[in-house]
Amino acid sequence: MRKLASRKKKIAAFAALALSLSACANTGLGVDGPTALEKQILPTIEPVHKGGTLTILDSAKDPGFDPARSQSLAVTSAGLVHRRLTTWQILPGQEPKVVPDLATDTGRVSPDGKTWEFTLKDDLKFEDGTPITSADIKYGLERSFAPTLSGGLGYHKTLLANTDGYKGPYEGAHLDSIETPDEKTIRFHLRIPYGDWPWITSLPAFAPVPKAKDNPEGYARAPIASGPYRIAEYRTGVFVQMERNPYWSNDDVRLAGPDHIKFSLGNDPVVSAQKLIYGQAQYEDTFSSSKVPAAQLITAAQSEVVGQRLQIPDPGPLLYLAINTKQVKDVHVRRAFNYAIDKSAVNKAAGGQLAGAIATTLITPGIPGREKFDLYPAPPTGDLDKAREELKQAQDVPKRPLVLITKNKNEDVLRAEAVARSISQLGLKVRIEPVESSVYSERTTQGPGDTYDMAIASWNPDFPAANSNIQPLYASSESGGGGSNRSRFEDPKIDEMISAASAELDPEKAKQMWAATDRAIMELAPSVPLVYQRFSYLRGRNVTNFYVGSFPSYPNYLIVGVKP
Repeated sequence: MRKLASRKKKIAAFAALALSLSACANTGLGVDGPTALEKQILPTIEPVHKGGTLTILDSAKDPGFDPARSQSLAVTSAGLVHRRLTTWQILPGQEPKVVPDLATDTGRVSPDGKTWEFTLKDDLKFEDGTPITSADIKYGLERSFAPTLSGGLGYHKTLLANTDGYKGPYEGAHLDSIETPDEKTIRFHLRIPYGDWPWITSLPAFAPVPKAKDNPEGYARAPIASGPYRIAEYRTGVFVQMERNPYWSNDDVRLAGPDHIKFSLGNDPVVSAQKLIYGQAQYEDTFSSSKVPAAQLITAAQSEVVGQRLQIPDPGPLLYLAINTKQVKDVHVRRAFNYAIDKSAVNKAAGGQLAGAIATTLITPGIPGREKFDLYPAPPTGDLDKAREELKQAQDVPKRPLVLITKNKNEDVLRAEAVARSISQLGLKVRIEPVESSVYSERTTQGPGDTYDMAIASWNPDFPAANSNIQPLYASSESGGGGSNRSRFEDPKIDEMISAASAELDPEKAKQMWAATDRAIMELAPSVPLVYQRFSYLRGRNVTNFYVGSFPSYPNYLIVGVKP
């Protein structure tokens, strides 16, 4: 077991982290398009300063910090309050890495890949000084099964063995697939072999929750912290005030620079961007957790002063056209769409090269093991001749107008219009249906899926592994019933490939298998990869260590500080 790190070792580790950030910081800010990317200048990454108050402009009115209901990524808001068995190391110039958090390592697996065991570090405590035990982690996971605490990331619910019908611990039932033989050991029994389980244990539900302090109705506003900050005051829709957790220790990932962190809630992203662009003095110790909207992004990029506080990351999350394979059944038609679509026009709708780069694969940049390839080579504007050649081979070309569903946000509608123009040049008719987000979700993920033919969709993986790019979007189990397979794509051979790659325990072999699965899916063309999106963010001039990677395309809250 790892001994408690000395204060000197922790300071040395943090200094090394800061130097690594400084050495890898890319540069950039220019006037428009590629120039802005080539000239970008990021703030200098410095050793973290202890002190000050960091303010975060958040669009959520009630972000909530109940780990059972949270979809917060490991390096964003909830990671300040809750630790998990593992977490992510997100640094410039490096691939995302799963690293120990509460655990001493990233897990030990049985030869059959179905049992994973972790040992907790020494001297871990909650904010009230009580020890964190393996039973607290088990209880936290069990409560995530309660129907009243639904909405969080649920990968563990389908992977743990013997969970059918389980509805949480509130009526005295417990999971025998999670064992806690002593206070520092926790053992998981899985339904299937799963090589990415260390990534799963970094998700919110793996945060410890003390049974004696659980209040299902109010825990989101008054959680018991295991991370460097605890909730001092929570006013729904107004702000969340955090202060230091005096019992936080033995943490090699979180730098915990500010003494206080304030989340200002309910901010419109456009207004947040304007505040940081035009109100620098008032917002020196502030950053926005919302990506900069297209119009403000161009304004910021054109300013040499503001641009130094703008980070434009490498391309990451996938924007794609999901083709409903139960409606558009002929693979040659779907391949024709891959050739025909003017991806540059789609990208321009959200800001051009400042907003993204042309996509050709399903596994996105920033994900370990991604292989770059293009099965449908064409200029960014598309290749109508190749598209027409594919259509000639089709036996089932749709004669009716194709329904293209999109959310009714301006840039999404503009993207849909660009897609429709390209397809119409093949002699096909397209009807765009902009709808509210709730309607979009219901129509594309629920029911038989016969109310749309195509959908403009976006995907940012829940954890940095190819599994999270592929399985949720293309496994048959995710088609309908609330799943994210908006292409309604169901193919037994692809399901076998997904299962085999998921079960592979050798990370290098798994990467090769996922890359092969990506290519095999693209051969069947259930989607058109459109754009790898850039989510850019603004900070005040006193905010330091402000880094956004291609994954997860959000600022790494765990390392941010403020200048004195």
